[in-house]
Amino acid sequence: MNKQLLLLGLMGVTPLAQAASDEAINTAWVVLASALVFFMQAGFALLESGMSRAKNAVNVMMKNFMDGCVGGIVFWLLGFGLMFGANATGWFGMSHFAPNSGEPWDFTFLLFQMMFAATSATIASGAMAERTRYGAYLAGAVLICGFIYPLFGSWAWGGTYGGQGWLAKLGFIDFAGSTVVHSVGAWCALAGILVLGPRLGRFAQDGTPRVIAGHNLSLVTLGAFILWVGWFGFNAGSTLKVDVSLGLIALNTHLAAAAGALGAVLALRSSSSPILLTSTVNGALGGLVGITAGCATMAPGFALLTGLLAGFLVVYGMALMDTLCLDDVVGAVPVHGFCGVWGTVAAGLFYSGDLFNSSRVAIQLLGVVAAFLWVFPLALLMYFVLAKTIGLRVSVQHEQRGLDFSEHAEIGYPEFIKTVTYDASELTRRS
Repeated sequence: MNKQLLLLGLMGVTPLAQAASDEAINTAWVVLASALVFFMQAGFALLESGMSRAKNAVNVMMKNFMDGCVGGIVFWLLGFGLMFGANATGWFGMSHFAPNSGEPWDFTFLLFQMMFAATSATIASGAMAERTRYGAYLAGAVLICGFIYPLFGSWAWGGTYGGQGWLAKLGFIDFAGSTVVHSVGAWCALAGILVLGPRLGRFAQDGTPRVIAGHNLSLVTLGAFILWVGWFGFNAGSTLKVDVSLGLIALNTHLAAAAGALGAVLALRSSSSPILLTSTVNGALGGLVGITAGCATMAPGFALLTGLLAGFLVVYGMALMDTLCLDDVVGAVPVHGFCGVWGTVAAGLFYSGDLFNSSRVAIQLLGVVAAFLWVFPLALLMYFVLAKTIGLRVSVQHEQRGLDFSEHAEIGYPEFIKTVTYDASELTRRS
C-alpha cells in the first residue's frame, strides 16, 4: 500500500483523486452491465414470442415490455428496501424504500438490481403464455418484483445498508442468482401453470402430449443470442467493480452456455430424438442459469461440466413436464428451476480451493429448499387468488382466437391471421 501511495504521489495523483476515479470507472461498468441485463428483456421477448403461436405474438411482447416498466417501479418503491435495506433480523430489510436521495453509488446499485427483479418476473411469462389474462399476469409480476423476489433475496444478498441475511451468514453461495433470480422465477412459473392448466389441445384425454409448435424459430434463436450476450452483464456485472476477476467470470459464463447446448444435443441423441433447435437453445440457457451461482468461484473445467449437465437436465426436465401434463410453453421450469438448483449445488461442489466440501454443499441445499418453500406456496396462493377474483385464464373463445386480438385489439401478423381468427370488420370496430 505504501508503495502504491508513493507511486501515485510521484505521478501527481492524490489517493482521494484516485478513489474518485475508481468509483467513476466502477460506476461506468455497472451502468453498462445494467444495460446488458435490461437488453435480456428483449431476448426473453423474442424467444417467448417465437415459441408461441403467431396469434399470441403481441401479447407475449407486451408482457415482457411491461415487466421492465411495472417491475422497475415497484422494486424502487418497495422491493429494494425489503431486499437491501438495513437487515437487523436477517429476514428482510427495513430502510431505503423509494430512495430519492443518497450517494451516487446508491443509485447505480439500485439500477443494477432493478434489472434483476424484472428478469425474475419475466421467467413466468413464457411458461404461462397463450392462455393468461394480461391484467392478471401484470398483477402477479408486481407482487413478484415487490415482495416475493425481494424477501428471498434479502436472505441471500441482503444487508447492504446494515445487517446480513440469514442464508448469507451461513455462507450460502449464489454469486449472480441461480437460485435468487432464476429458481425464484421458475417456482412462480410452476405455480402459475398449475393454477392455469394446459392450453387447449396440449394433451390428449389419456395424457399423451401433443406438440404445439411455435411460430418463428428464427426469433427464438435471435432471442437466445441476445440472452447469451446479456448474461455477460448479468454475471460479470455482479462484481460491482472493475477488477481482474471479470475475465474468469465471463469465460465460465461462455463455456457453460456452449457446454449446455452440447449437453442438450447429446441428451436428445441418447433418447433417439430429433436434434431440435428449441431444445438446443434451451440447453444453452440452462448452462447459463447453472453457472450463474458459481461463475466467480469455479475453475473453467468445472464450469464446462456444470453447463454440460445442465443441458441434460433441460432435455430430461422437459420430458418430465410432459409426463406430468404440465404445460410450460418455453421450458422455463426446467431451464430456470431445475438448472438453477443444479447450479447452486454445483457452486458448493466445485468451489475452487475447497472441492466437494460436504458442509458447504449442505448449506447450498438448504438455500435451494428455502427458496422453494418460500416461493412456490406463496406464488400458488397468489395465482389462486387472482384466478378467483379478477380471473387468471382467458375464455375458451379468446384462447382460440388468440390473445393479441382478445386482450389488445391488435395483432402481429394481420395479413396472415385475419381470415383465420376473426372477421376484419370486428377488429375495426374494437379499435
